[in-house]
Amino acid sequence: MSYKKLGDYIQQVNNRNRNLQVDTLLGVSITKKLIPSIANTVGTDMSTYKIIEKGQFAYGTITSRNGDKISIALADEYDKALVSQIYIVFEVIDKNELLPEYLMMWFSRPEFDRYARYHSHGSTRESFDWEDLCEVELPVPSIEKQREIVAQYQVVENKIKVNEQICEQLEVTAQTLYKQWFVDFEFPNEEGQPYKSSGGEMVFNEELEKEIPEGWEVKSLGEVTDKTSSGSTPSRDDMSYWTNGKIPWLKTGELNDKIVVNSEEKITTKALKETSVKLIPKDSLLIAMYGEGKTKGSVGYLKFEATTNQACCALISSNVQIINFLYYAMKANKDEILKNAIGGAQPNLSKKIVDEFRLLIPQKEILDKFDMNKYILFQESILKQNQKLTQLQSLLLSRLATLEGQNI
Repeated sequence: MSYKKLGDYIQQVNNRNRNLQVDTLLGVSITKKLIPSIANTVGTDMSTYKIIEKGQFAYGTITSRNGDKISIALADEYDKALVSQIYIVFEVIDKNELLPEYLMMWFSRPEFDRYARYHSHGSTRESFDWEDLCEVELPVPSIEKQREIVAQYQVVENKIKVNEQICEQLEVTAQTLYKQWFVDFEFPNEEGQPYKSSGGEMVFNEELEKEIPEGWEVKSLGEVTDKTSSGSTPSRDDMSYWTNGKIPWLKTGELNDKIVVNSEEKITTKALKETSVKLIPKDSLLIAMYGEGKTKGSVGYLKFEATTNQACCALISSNVQIINFLYYAMKANKDEILKNAIGGAQPNLSKKIVDEFRLLIPQKEILDKFDMNKYILFQESILKQNQKLTQLQSLLLSRLATLEGQNI
């Protein structure tokens, strides 16, 4: 089977929102998903926006500011939605010849991103235009074979989504329990009854200007952990620090207020010996001191030994119960710690600010009862499973290019 030109199978769609019948506005992310737009549309003429229907595609032609990705996505959640005029909307001409889901699998391959970036052109802004997209060649097996391939891929994709939903629910449950115990002070007393509403002893704390359970104290993060530490970035110009690296190295964007089970990049033993990066032990807490968007102030629970860049501050303690508590406490108090950020247009946190940030710390026996390790370990196992499933997805995508010669 020879490769076929994509232009023989797709056509542009230019359906505008003339009657203002659609109001859901989406954008195309570099993760190849249609996501709710955050653009301010107050006073905007929405009649000029393009309508995209389920089974159709949208893509942005500009590639020069997208890193190594091309923004392209298949509409699979909304029957109808809007996208900006800057996007090209297109569809498969005959779905009995080419499945949109199969085509989206082809677009999801990293090789396609590299192809699109290589074939982009322009001086000020490089783009991968409609004509370039139509020149893409891909294997188009029988529709039965396409359905089989898509079904295999979707089984894996759906399992990943289910696992993500489980983790989200576990997180909601844990945060609810944290609030009940450490905000509402309704942790179980010796008789198993809610502490505050059962008449538990409360004392007024001047620093917090409110009543707290007797025996609880306000302490800094530096006081309740063994130490805090920040990382660094080995020189990108010295490839001996990066090539075939085995030591995980994390950036702030990988924290995302979640349990961290892997890293996108790795450094070499030479980098660890010759630069100022530090090895952070497993079961440490990482806080993003600066970063774009919602990254700053985000928290990551480190479940493996790793190094970090200079924007991460690590809270290290041999007491796992303290780390478990701080993981939820820091997420609940994210806005409070960000109030301490310093600087000009983009105020940032610092290791000193993190170290001196003060929290209400329960008594040891209450922390021991707050057994969140089961939630964390369960999420860790699910996230590791998703890591393997994602690797399987990549394998399925890579096999698309080897369809020629198979029984199709």
